[in-house]
This record gives sequence, structure tokens and C-alpha cells, in this order.
Amino acid sequence: MQSLVYFLYGKTYINITNACTNSCAFCLRNDKDDVKGAYMWLDNANVKAEDVIAQIEEKKADIKEEIVFCGYGEPLVKYNEVIEVAKYIKKTMPHLKVRINTNGHGNYLAKKNIIPELAPLIDTISISLNAQNEELYNKISKPKFEGAYQAMLDFAKGCVDVGIDTTLSVVSGYKEDIYPVDIKACENIAANIGAKFRAREWIQNGY
Repeated sequence: MQSLVYFLYGKTYINITNACTNSCAFCLRNDKDDVKGAYMWLDNANVKAEDVIAQIEEKKADIKEEIVFCGYGEPLVKYNEVIEVAKYIKKTMPHLKVRINTNGHGNYLAKKNIIPELAPLIDTISISLNAQNEELYNKISKPKFEGAYQAMLDFAKGCVDVGIDTTLSVVSGYKEDIYPVDIKACENIAANIGAKFRAREWIQNGY
């Protein structure tokens, strides 16, 4: 069975796609195939919302506190499915918090503003800022389209503006001689748009 739903530190995660608009230098998928034994590579690129919902139903007894859209890909590549699954969660398990971990390229991917659709369905969103400027962002994140850094910042500001609890994140401690991330400058970027900030320490061997 594909690992569409897996667990990490008491939280439930949804691995809905392996596709991504970035190819980040620090990404765990470059080094390992699993998270706590859950094999993360999907053999079916066309995962449907009902596939995810079926696994949630199977594992419902173990689901507590929060469900996070986050796996070996950018969840908003499949934003229609994310919205459908989030609607199901809010309807059947309204006590649970819903979060999306994203690279912030959702509007670029959808070719429209999807934030108003997300706002009533998610409680928090964590967006990968990754760097204090576009040059370093492109070096770290290796985006597959031009203007990715500004697209991410615009998406983050849009989330803040509609009242989504928004956090910008960076990875600290990863090859700092090659990728000199300025944590304070990144924190200031988050503060300037009204978002929270988190520096996540790089985990060398993954989870």
C-alpha cells in the first residue's frame, strides 16, 4: 500500500504527490526513501482525493491533534485534491487542526489565486522561505520557473492578508559555507509581511 498517510511525532501527514516545482539542496528525498519506515515514493502519480480519504479512514483511530499536508512533493501541485481532502477532514473530524507545508508556489501552479479557497479549510500554513534574497533562494531551492522567489513571497503575503496563521521557514545549519542563510534577515522578511518565523535545524540523517 502506498504511504499516502503516515505518522511522525504524534502528528498525521499526507503524502499526496512526489511532484515539486523546487529541487532543494537539503531535501531529505535526495538521501532516503522513507520517513520512519513509511516509503514515500508513489507509484501512481494520479493520486485521487478518495485514495487519501480511504487511508485516513483506515488509520482514523491513530489520528490525533493535527493533519499536515506534507510529503515527498509539493502538496499544492494537487490543490484540488488538497481542498477536497481538507473539506472531508473539517466535516468528519472538525476538532483536528489542518496545516499545509508548502513552497508557496500554489498560485503559480494553479494559474489563479487559490488562497480564498484554502482559507476556510486550513488552520495554519508553513511556507519555505529558504533564503533572504532571490539569488540565494535560486541556489538553494533550484526552482523550475523564473520568479519563484517573488511568487512565494506574494503567496505568503496573501495568506497573511486573509487571516491564515502563516509561518515562513528556513533550514539552518546546512552547508553554511555554500548556502549562507542570514537567519535574522529572513526573520525580518517574515515580520514585515506579518508572518511568524521558524528556523528548522537541518537533520543530517532525516527522520
